[in-house]
Amino acid sequence: MGIVFGAVAPHGFPIIPELSDDAEGGLATRAAMGVLAQRCAAARPDVLVVATPHGVRVDGMVCLAYTARGAGTLRWHGRQIEMNVPLDRAATEAIAEAARELGVPIALAGFAGNRWDQSVIPLDWGTMTPLWFLGHGRNLVGRGDVLAPPPEEDTGPPVVVVTPSRRVPREQLVTFGEAVAVAAERDGRRYAFIASCDWAHTHRADGPYGFHPDAAEVDRIVVEALEANDPGRLIDLPEEKATNAAIDGLWQTLMLAGVQRRVPMRGEVLCYEAPSYYSMIVAAFEPVAEGRA
Repeated sequence: MGIVFGAVAPHGFPIIPELSDDAEGGLATRAAMGVLAQRCAAARPDVLVVATPHGVRVDGMVCLAYTARGAGTLRWHGRQIEMNVPLDRAATEAIAEAARELGVPIALAGFAGNRWDQSVIPLDWGTMTPLWFLGHGRNLVGRGDVLAPPPEEDTGPPVVVVTPSRRVPREQLVTFGEAVAVAAERDGRRYAFIASCDWAHTHRADGPYGFHPDAAEVDRIVVEALEANDPGRLIDLPEEKATNAAIDGLWQTLMLAGVQRRVPMRGEVLCYEAPSYYSMIVAAFEPVAEGRA
């Protein structure tokens, strides 16, 4: 079948209701993630490909988690959630193969047991937060560690976890997105591609990154690109501005642009807000018939 859904989704994990009542001010984002979840579910994906900036990174390469499962725990002000999800070996291998054919440097990262059924990679918040809304929103108490036993049954689709190095050239990140679309088409199953992104982290002087006026400007540029259904034009975002704004979403969004090169999709920004020192965007991308994009 191929690509059936795409998204830009935040990973400020206080938006998870089980971790914070007020989402630390991000209630509009939480509501938008509910809408995104409904649209993704309607697309009936068999595989969720999540591109996160916070997973296992290999310098100068795009790294794919290569284990049977992923497990992780998120904690916030005395609350916590645990997750344990299946990773899709066939999809991971298909994406790696297609990416290498297109010249993208790929690393496959194993973890924990050397036997495949005992291999489990730690899940980061960039992966867990969108997955919580996209079919894996169960608090699996006692299962959120790489040494924990898996749950008796899984409820959401299997996952592919992707983490780009920022030293990979931007055009190669776009090409990687094309490889995801190629692999999905070859596989024949239904794939959703999720770019896990938070945006400018320099909105407030009392935040950990301080204040910089480029934060608001960069966010505006990103929102306008997504509203114009043209995430690919972010390839020209000046590096200095990206650094000043301390964004972490550019690299994954360029992958989404590559998916869109192969599969025409129409995007819609569901929410933008900066309730804290960092900003969040929720956007849905749905395939359209050729000639109607």
